[in-house]
Amino acid sequence: MVQVSSAGQISAPEKISVELTINNIKTELKVAPWTTLLDALREHLDLTGTKKGCDHGQCGACTVLVNDRRINSCMALAVMQDGAKVTTIEGLASNGALHPLQQAFIDHDAFQCGYCTPGQICSAAGLIAEGKAKTADEIREFMSGNICRCAAYPNIVAAIQQAMGAS
Repeated sequence: MVQVSSAGQISAPEKISVELTINNIKTELKVAPWTTLLDALREHLDLTGTKKGCDHGQCGACTVLVNDRRINSCMALAVMQDGAKVTTIEGLASNGALHPLQQAFIDHDAFQCGYCTPGQICSAAGLIAEGKAKTADEIREFMSGNICRCAAYPNIVAAIQQAMGAS
C-alpha cells in the first residue's frame, strides 16, 4: 500500500514475501512489487549465471525454467512466481556431473563469448522437455528467442541434437 506523509511525500510500498523453490532449495524473499525474477535471482540470491541482456524479453539471455517451462526472467515479476519451482543454469548439474546439455555445449564448442550460454542451455532444456522439435530446422525455430551475438548457431544446434539423443 502506498502511503502519503503529512508533507505530501509518497513512501515506497512495503516489500512482499515470495516463496520459491530455486534449484531444489526452498527460499523465501522479501522484494519490492516491481522486482523481476531476474533481479531477484541476481541481486537477492547472488545467482549470477542468469544474464541480464536486453531487459526487454528480446534476447533470451535471462531464460530460466519456471515449473519446467522456459521463460524470460526479465519479463516476469518475482511476486507472480510465488510458490514456483525455478531452475537456473546453476541448478542443471547434479551430483557434480554436468547436465547433458552443458556437456554437449562443451563438446561442440557451442559458445564463444559465453554470455548467452546459460540462457541458451536453459531454453534448450525446456525445448527438449517440450518434445516438439525433431529436426535441426525445428530446433532453430523453437530456439529463435535466444540470440547469440557471436553466431555460434550451428554449434548450438549440434549440441542440442547431441543432448536430445542422450535423453
